[in-house]
This record gives sequence, structure tokens and C-alpha cells, in this order.
Amino acid sequence: MDAAQREKRLEAWIACHGDAVLRVCYLTLLDVREAEDAAQETFLRAWRFMERYEGRGDKTWLMRIALNVCRDMRRSRWARHVDLTRALDELPPAAMSVPPQERLLFLDILRLPEKYRQVLVLYYYQDMTLEETASALGLSRSTAHHRLRRAEAALRDRLTGGGGDEE
Repeated sequence: MDAAQREKRLEAWIACHGDAVLRVCYLTLLDVREAEDAAQETFLRAWRFMERYEGRGDKTWLMRIALNVCRDMRRSRWARHVDLTRALDELPPAAMSVPPQERLLFLDILRLPEKYRQVLVLYYYQDMTLEETASALGLSRSTAHHRLRRAEAALRDRLTGGGGDEE
């Protein structure tokens, strides 16, 4: 693949999946500036490893890279408290696909443990299949399915007042 083809492919990925990558980075890092950095790093890595791309689903491959970038960034930063309500307001509108009536539900999702939050976001908010979600998270289909069911149960507990903070 020549440089022009690589550039066109990268531009298409950014145009098609840029907001989704930013959203997933934000939902993992809960910090707008770090999410923007992670999204840029995601596309940089996609460019760098484009030769290894084997025709897998673009979105799945990019989400997996984004989650790995976020994991790397979290390892290198100090733990800190994040005000979720304020942080949600800081997210660029193009990257925020949650209708106003679902805002409280989305805040409850943000409060779930990361392993549950990620599977919910990819499956429901990124419209990925269970197989794509599992692949993006580097999990087996059955593990992704199990986490999705546990996430739904934890969210249901939160919404009905059960408090279910499962780990």
C-alpha cells in the first residue's frame, strides 16, 4: 500500500469513527483532555500498524487500539477524583450521543466498574455485536456476554435503588 492509499484509509477511519473513538476514550479515562490525547494516539497507532490490519472490522480494530491506549495512559497517571456531572458537560457535543432524557442513566453507567462500563458502551452505545465487543475488549464471546449480563444487573440494581456496585 502506497503513502496516498494509507493516508486515504486513515482519513476515512477518522471521518467515520473519530467521534466513536473519542467517546470510548472519554468513557474509559473520564477526562476530556486525556481522551483527546488518547484518540489522537489511537489513530497514530492505527497509521503505524496499518500493515498488520487484516481486513478485520475497522471499528472493532480501532476500538481495541483505543482501549489499549487508554489502559496505557491510566497506568501512567495518578489516581484522582473526577466529578462525572461536570466531566460529562465538558465532552464535545459531536462525541456525545446521549439524548438529554438518558443523561441520568448515562451517569449511572459511568459509575459502574470499568469492565462493565466498557462492555455496555461498546454494545449499546457503539452498536457493536457481542462478537465485535468481545474482540475489541480482547475477551472470549462468553466472557463478554457474562460481563454484559452482570453490567445490566448492576445497572438495574442502581436504577431500582439496590445500589449494586459489583466488581
